[in-house]
Amino acid sequence: MARRKLVAGNWKMNGSRAALAELDAVAAAANAAPQVDVAMAVPFTLIAAAAERVPDLSIGAEDVHERDSGAHTGCVSAGMVKEAGARFTIVGHSERRADQGETSQDAWAKAAAAHRNGLHVILCCGETEAERNAGRAERVVQAQIEKSVPDNADGSWFTLAYEPRWAIGTGRTPTVEEIASIHAIARAKLRMLIGDAADGVRILYGGSVTGDNAATLLAVENVDGALVGGASLTAAKFVPIIEAAAGL
Repeated sequence: MARRKLVAGNWKMNGSRAALAELDAVAAAANAAPQVDVAMAVPFTLIAAAAERVPDLSIGAEDVHERDSGAHTGCVSAGMVKEAGARFTIVGHSERRADQGETSQDAWAKAAAAHRNGLHVILCCGETEAERNAGRAERVVQAQIEKSVPDNADGSWFTLAYEPRWAIGTGRTPTVEEIASIHAIARAKLRMLIGDAADGVRILYGGSVTGDNAATLLAVENVDGALVGGASLTAAKFVPIIEAAAGL
Protein backbone atom coordinates (compact mmCIF):
# COMPACT_ATOMS: atom_id res chain seq x y z
CA MET A 1 0.00 0.00 0.00
CA ALA A 2 1.31 3.44 -0.93
CA ARG A 3 1.49 5.69 2.11
CA ARG A 4 2.08 9.44 1.92
CA LYS A 5 5.22 10.65 3.63
CA LEU A 6 4.71 12.64 6.83
CA VAL A 7 7.32 15.04 8.19
CA ALA A 8 6.38 16.10 11.71
CA GLY A 9 8.28 18.49 13.94
CA ASN A 10 8.34 18.62 17.73
CA TRP A 11 9.52 21.82 19.37
CA LYS A 12 9.52 20.29 22.87
CA MET A 13 9.99 22.95 25.60
CA ASN A 14 11.27 25.54 23.17
CA GLY A 15 9.80 28.47 21.31
CA SER A 16 8.04 31.77 21.80
CA ARG A 17 5.58 33.90 19.89
CA ALA A 18 8.50 35.49 18.08
CA ALA A 19 9.70 32.03 17.01
CA LEU A 20 6.42 31.40 15.20
CA ALA A 21 7.83 33.41 12.29
CA GLU A 22 9.79 30.25 11.43
CA LEU A 23 6.50 28.58 10.52
CA ASP A 24 5.94 30.91 7.57
CA ALA A 25 8.70 29.28 5.53
CA VAL A 26 7.68 25.83 6.76
CA ALA A 27 4.12 26.39 5.55
CA ALA A 28 5.43 27.66 2.21
CA ALA A 29 7.57 24.54 1.81
CA ALA A 30 4.60 22.34 2.69
CA ASN A 31 2.46 24.07 0.08
CA ALA A 32 5.23 23.56 -2.47
CA ALA A 33 5.29 19.82 -1.72
CA PRO A 34 1.64 18.72 -1.84
CA GLN A 35 2.67 15.05 -2.03
CA VAL A 36 4.06 15.29 1.53
CA ASP A 37 2.11 15.86 4.76
CA VAL A 38 3.76 18.32 7.14
CA ALA A 39 2.89 18.83 10.81
CA MET A 40 4.34 20.72 13.76
CA ALA A 41 3.81 20.07 17.46
CA VAL A 42 4.40 23.17 19.57
CA PRO A 43 4.11 23.94 23.31
CA PHE A 44 0.56 24.33 24.63
CA THR A 45 1.01 28.09 24.98
CA LEU A 46 1.68 28.48 21.24
CA ILE A 47 -0.96 26.22 19.70
CA ALA A 48 -3.63 28.86 19.20
CA ALA A 49 -1.23 31.47 17.84
CA ALA A 50 0.45 28.96 15.53
CA ALA A 51 -2.85 27.64 14.18
CA GLU A 52 -3.99 31.19 13.48
CA ARG A 53 -0.71 32.21 11.84
CA VAL A 54 -0.40 29.22 9.48
CA PRO A 55 -3.90 27.79 9.02
CA ASP A 56 -2.78 25.53 6.17
CA LEU A 57 -0.18 23.80 8.37
CA SER A 58 -1.20 20.98 10.71
CA ILE A 59 -0.43 22.23 14.22
CA GLY A 60 -0.44 19.80 17.12
CA ALA A 61 0.20 19.31 20.83
CA GLU A 62 3.19 17.58 22.35
CA ASP A 63 1.08 15.64 24.83
CA VAL A 64 -2.44 15.39 26.30
CA HIS A 65 -3.94 14.04 29.50
CA GLU A 66 -5.84 10.76 29.40
CA ARG A 67 -8.94 12.30 31.01
CA ASP A 68 -11.29 14.73 29.31
CA SER A 69 -11.60 16.90 32.43
CA GLY A 70 -11.23 16.78 36.18
CA ALA A 71 -9.04 17.65 39.15
CA HIS A 72 -5.72 17.30 37.34
CA THR A 73 -3.84 20.49 38.15
CA GLY A 74 -1.40 21.56 35.46
CA CYS A 75 -2.63 19.04 32.89
CA VAL A 76 -4.23 19.74 29.51
CA SER A 77 -6.92 17.60 27.89
CA ALA A 78 -7.30 16.55 24.28
CA GLY A 79 -10.47 18.60 23.99
CA MET A 80 -8.66 21.68 25.21
CA VAL A 81 -5.84 21.46 22.67
CA LYS A 82 -8.32 20.76 19.89
CA GLU A 83 -10.29 23.86 20.85
CA ALA A 84 -7.01 25.81 20.71
CA GLY A 85 -6.48 24.68 17.12
CA ALA A 86 -4.51 21.43 17.40
CA ARG A 87 -5.19 18.74 14.82
CA PHE A 88 -2.99 16.05 16.38
CA THR A 89 -0.99 15.16 19.44
CA ILE A 90 2.14 13.19 20.23
CA VAL A 91 1.81 10.57 22.99
CA GLY A 92 4.28 8.20 24.60
CA HIS A 93 7.34 10.26 23.67
CA SER A 94 10.50 8.75 25.10
CA GLU A 95 11.31 11.91 27.03
CA ARG A 96 8.00 11.66 28.87
CA ARG A 97 8.57 7.97 29.48
CA ALA A 98 12.01 8.75 30.93
CA ASP A 99 11.40 12.09 32.67
CA GLN A 100 7.78 11.71 33.80
CA GLY A 101 7.77 7.95 34.28
CA GLU A 102 5.00 7.38 31.75
CA THR A 103 4.20 3.81 30.77
CA SER A 104 2.87 2.18 27.62
CA GLN A 105 -0.49 1.91 29.35
CA ASP A 106 -0.43 5.69 29.84
CA ALA A 107 0.32 6.12 26.14
CA TRP A 108 -2.60 3.84 25.27
CA ALA A 109 -4.99 5.87 27.43
CA LYS A 110 -3.78 9.15 25.96
CA ALA A 111 -4.09 7.84 22.40
CA ALA A 112 -7.65 6.73 23.14
CA ALA A 113 -8.49 10.13 24.65
CA ALA A 114 -7.06 11.97 21.67
CA HIS A 115 -9.02 9.84 19.21
CA ARG A 116 -12.17 10.27 21.28
CA ASN A 117 -11.75 14.02 20.87
CA GLY A 118 -11.08 13.95 17.15
CA LEU A 119 -7.31 14.34 17.13
CA HIS A 120 -4.80 12.44 15.02
CA VAL A 121 -2.25 10.57 17.17
CA ILE A 122 1.48 10.09 16.75
CA LEU A 123 2.41 7.36 19.23
CA CYS A 124 6.10 6.87 20.00
CA CYS A 125 8.07 3.75 20.83
CA GLY A 126 11.77 3.01 21.12
CA GLU A 127 14.51 1.42 23.16
CA THR A 128 17.22 2.85 25.40
CA GLU A 129 20.91 2.44 24.65
CA ALA A 130 21.24 -0.15 27.41
CA GLU A 131 18.36 -2.15 25.97
CA ARG A 132 19.89 -2.09 22.49
CA ASN A 133 23.32 -3.08 23.81
CA ALA A 134 21.68 -6.00 25.63
CA GLY A 135 20.10 -7.20 22.37
CA ARG A 136 16.60 -6.35 23.57
CA ALA A 137 15.65 -3.56 21.15
CA GLU A 138 13.23 -5.64 19.11
CA ARG A 139 11.48 -7.11 22.16
CA VAL A 140 11.18 -3.71 23.83
CA VAL A 141 9.62 -2.10 20.77
CA GLN A 142 7.23 -5.01 20.24
CA ALA A 143 6.10 -4.86 23.88
CA GLN A 144 5.57 -1.10 23.74
CA ILE A 145 3.47 -1.41 20.58
CA GLU A 146 1.42 -4.25 22.05
CA LYS A 147 0.63 -2.26 25.20
CA SER A 148 0.24 1.19 23.60
CA VAL A 149 -1.72 0.75 20.37
CA PRO A 150 -5.53 0.99 20.68
CA ASP A 151 -7.49 -1.92 19.21
CA ASN A 152 -9.31 0.35 16.76
CA ALA A 153 -6.19 2.07 15.42
CA ASP A 154 -6.01 2.72 11.69
CA GLY A 155 -4.18 5.09 9.39
CA SER A 156 -7.01 7.59 9.21
CA TRP A 157 -6.12 8.83 12.70
CA PHE A 158 -3.11 6.89 13.96
CA THR A 159 0.62 7.08 13.21
CA LEU A 160 3.44 5.16 14.91
CA ALA A 161 6.90 6.67 15.43
CA TYR A 162 10.02 4.66 16.16
CA GLU A 163 12.54 6.77 18.03
CA PRO A 164 15.50 5.01 19.65
CA ARG A 165 15.99 7.02 22.82
CA TRP A 166 19.77 7.05 22.48
CA ALA A 167 19.55 8.78 19.08
CA ILE A 168 17.38 11.70 20.17
CA GLY A 169 19.33 14.95 20.12
CA THR A 170 22.68 13.16 20.16
CA GLY A 171 23.60 13.36 16.49
CA ARG A 172 23.77 9.56 16.44
CA THR A 173 21.49 7.45 14.27
CA PRO A 174 21.07 3.69 13.88
CA THR A 175 22.31 2.12 10.69
CA VAL A 176 19.96 1.85 7.76
CA GLU A 177 19.82 -1.89 8.39
CA GLU A 178 18.89 -1.40 12.05
CA ILE A 179 16.13 1.04 11.15
CA ALA A 180 14.77 -1.26 8.44
CA SER A 181 14.75 -4.19 10.87
CA ILE A 182 12.84 -2.36 13.61
CA HIS A 183 10.34 -0.83 11.18
CA ALA A 184 9.65 -4.24 9.65
CA ILE A 185 9.14 -5.71 13.10
CA ALA A 186 6.86 -2.81 14.04
CA ARG A 187 4.78 -3.34 10.88
CA ALA A 188 4.48 -7.05 11.60
CA LYS A 189 3.43 -6.37 15.19
CA LEU A 190 0.80 -3.91 14.02
CA ARG A 191 -0.59 -6.54 11.63
CA MET A 192 -0.89 -8.97 14.53
CA LEU A 193 -2.81 -6.38 16.56
CA ILE A 194 -5.05 -4.63 14.03
CA GLY A 195 -4.92 -6.84 10.94
CA ASP A 196 -5.00 -5.35 7.46
CA ALA A 197 -5.49 -1.86 8.89
CA ALA A 198 -1.79 -1.95 9.75
CA ASP A 199 -0.88 -1.48 6.09
CA GLY A 200 -2.44 1.98 6.19
CA VAL A 201 -0.59 3.11 9.33
CA ARG A 202 2.46 5.27 8.75
CA ILE A 203 5.59 4.47 10.75
CA LEU A 204 7.90 7.44 11.22
CA TYR A 205 11.56 7.39 12.19
CA GLY A 206 12.74 9.86 14.83
CA GLY A 207 16.20 10.50 16.20
CA SER A 208 18.74 13.06 14.93
CA VAL A 209 17.07 13.47 11.53
CA THR A 210 18.64 16.29 9.52
CA GLY A 211 18.56 17.65 6.01
CA ASP A 212 21.79 15.78 5.33
CA ASN A 213 20.53 12.31 6.24
CA ALA A 214 16.80 12.65 5.59
CA ALA A 215 16.80 11.34 2.02
CA THR A 216 18.68 8.20 3.06
CA LEU A 217 16.50 7.54 6.11
CA LEU A 218 13.20 8.23 4.36
CA ALA A 219 14.08 5.85 1.53
CA VAL A 220 14.25 2.88 3.93
CA GLU A 221 11.43 0.38 3.50
CA ASN A 222 8.55 0.94 5.94
CA VAL A 223 9.86 4.39 6.87
CA ASP A 224 6.90 6.60 6.04
CA GLY A 225 8.30 9.87 7.30
CA ALA A 226 10.16 11.49 10.15
CA LEU A 227 9.51 12.85 13.63
CA VAL A 228 11.98 15.69 13.96
CA GLY A 229 13.10 17.38 17.17
CA GLY A 230 15.92 19.90 17.18
CA ALA A 231 15.96 20.42 13.43
CA SER A 232 12.32 21.51 13.51
CA LEU A 233 13.06 24.67 15.48
CA THR A 234 14.17 26.63 12.43
CA ALA A 235 12.90 26.62 8.89
CA ALA A 236 16.48 26.56 7.63
CA LYS A 237 16.95 23.09 9.11
CA PHE A 238 13.41 21.73 8.78
CA VAL A 239 12.59 22.70 5.20
CA PRO A 240 15.39 20.55 3.70
CA ILE A 241 13.79 17.51 5.37
CA ILE A 242 10.47 18.33 3.73
CA GLU A 243 12.27 18.73 0.41
CA ALA A 244 14.03 15.39 0.88
CA ALA A 245 10.69 13.69 1.46
CA ALA A 246 9.22 15.38 -1.62
CA GLY A 247 12.09 14.12 -3.74
CA LEU A 248 11.44 10.44 -3.04
